Formats: sequence, C-alpha cells, structure tokens
Amino acid sequence: MRRREFLALGSAAAVPQAANSQAKQPVKLGIDLFSIRSSNYSPFEYLDYCAKWKANVVHFSEVRFLGSLDPAHVKKVSDYARKLNIELEIGMSSICPSSTRFRAEDGTAEEQLSRVIEAARVAGSPLVRAYLGTMEDRKSPIGIEGHIENTARVLRNVKTRAVDADVKIAIENHAGDMQGRELKMLIEEAGKDFVGACIDSGNPLWTIEDPHVTLETLAPFGLTSHVRDSAVWKTPNGAIVRWVRTGEGNVEIDEWIRKYAELCPGKACTMEVIVTGPREFPYLQPDFWDGYRNVPAWQFSRFLALVEKGKQVEGPAPASPEQRAQREREDLEASTRYVQELLGMAA
Repeated sequence: MRRREFLALGSAAAVPQAANSQAKQPVKLGIDLFSIRSSNYSPFEYLDYCAKWKANVVHFSEVRFLGSLDPAHVKKVSDYARKLNIELEIGMSSICPSSTRFRAEDGTAEEQLSRVIEAARVAGSPLVRAYLGTMEDRKSPIGIEGHIENTARVLRNVKTRAVDADVKIAIENHAGDMQGRELKMLIEEAGKDFVGACIDSGNPLWTIEDPHVTLETLAPFGLTSHVRDSAVWKTPNGAIVRWVRTGEGNVEIDEWIRKYAELCPGKACTMEVIVTGPREFPYLQPDFWDGYRNVPAWQFSRFLALVEKGKQVEGPAPASPEQRAQREREDLEASTRYVQELLGMAA
C-alpha cells in the first residue's frame, strides 16, 4: 500500500458513517470467557456459568477455552450450548506471521486459521475472532503497516475456505496493535465481504486513541465486540490507563455502549472484563513516538481530551491465584449487571 493512501485513512473525512436501512434490533448479551480465564472450567462448565447470567452468546476467544478442535468434541459443545439457548462464537490468537505473538510451532497462519474456521463451521459460529499482535509490533522494522500487509495476505489466502464454510473473520483491535483506521485498512485490504471487526472498547487507549473514535471508524464493519471500561488520567510523562469494572471508568462507556447498540444492531455486546493495574503511555518522551509516527493530530487530540479531564482511579490489591479466579468472576458479574441495567435487558 502507498504511504499516501495510508495517511488518508486518518483524515476526519475518511471516517465512515454506519448505514443501516433495516429496523434496529437490540444487541445480544455476550460473555467472553477470557473474563474468567483463571477459573479453568471445562467448556460445559463455562456454558453453565454464562447461562446463569442469561448470556445470549458465549465467546470462546481462544482455543484453550474450547478444549479441543476435534470435530466430535466441538459438536458436543455446540449441542450443549444449543440446549441452553446460547449461540457460540469461536476465536483464536494471532494470524500475523511476522508478529511477536504468532506461534509458528502450530503451523502456518493459513493452516491455523483454516482449522479454526472448520471448528466454527461445526459449532455453528458465524465468525472466527482473531488478531494481528500487540503494541510491540508497532516498533518493529516493518512497522504496523508491514504487519497489516502480511495479515491481509493470510486472510486472502483463506478466503475460499471461509466463504465455503459461511464463516466471517472478525479481526480485533488487540493489545495496542492497531488503531481503528488501521484495522479498517486491514479489513479493506483483505476483503470486507468476508472480513470484519471485533470492536474492543478497552484496547484503543493502548494505542493512544479515544475508543469513541475507534467505534465510529469500525462500526460499519462490526461483527462482534469486546466491551470493557477504562480510566485514563494525566501524568508528568503523558498518561496512565487502567482497565476497570464497567461503570467505574472515565471514558463515557455508557455512551459507547449505547452507540454500539445503535450502530451494530443484532450483534453481540460481549463482556470482556479485565481489571488491571496502571500502564503508562509516556507520549511526552520523544522515543515513545517511534511506533506512532502516522497518528493524525486531530485523532490524538480526541485522546488528549479524555486525558485532560480524567481522574486517577485506584487499582486492585494483589491477589493469590485462588483470589484471582474469584475476583475475575466478581468483576464480570458486576459489569454484566451494569450493562443489563443500562440496556434494559432482563437480569
């Protein structure tokens, strides 16, 4: 891709508006099992737990939560979910062969993605969630643009398999790897007829992006979501970001969720609740910008506005492994109740 084309994606005029002529439908309540990863449940125990919280969708964001890609096992999990009136979404990790997160020992990216596409077909999942990498990839020699090209190539190579399985690929803006405009570029490079977005509300802050900008950019491509609240505030070096329970942050998450429900009707509003300690983004130090040279000023100013009005929020106390599992469930449950009340869902 040419540099001029890449930069054009960051202009305010390039931000698309979601067009939907059909009647709006409420979003579905989803739970991403990464929220309670320390519980180490079986897939059937995960489904039972989510059923108690009246989840419409259970998002198996990693293969480890499913337990196995063996078709007989996947069908057994799918049949159990159907009895609970739960829809499944299947996911995996990095599909970018040049990312630090890619596991080459598991086969080529095409091989790994093809296996999960087949599992999604068996499970009745309409999508496979995957991602590029992390913020570390932004400072690699090929830059995030090179990783985007490599990921788009992998996606094009599996297009026929995905289309034949009637499965779309939902790429997440993950762990600070891509801003919304960059994921939009990846989707369009790969083919928006079979590739869309898993829109994460917490990860934009790890790319110094206002999550509302991310949503505005990616809503037309939205297939599913990861919903998480955040707190951000100013420091002498830049800003600190913390992920918090839903409703305890300062990024106007209520507005974000309502906007997602309006722009992505019928999709899953999926709780991926991760409560963390502080992470600093020292953008006042020159070397920080090595991975962000192409960030448009108008976009960064939206992030700065959040920083300027943000207030410090205290983090969680240290926890043992046993305490961690319990705390994850408590964080998820409090956040789920909050969103159910916000959207008028039956608790």
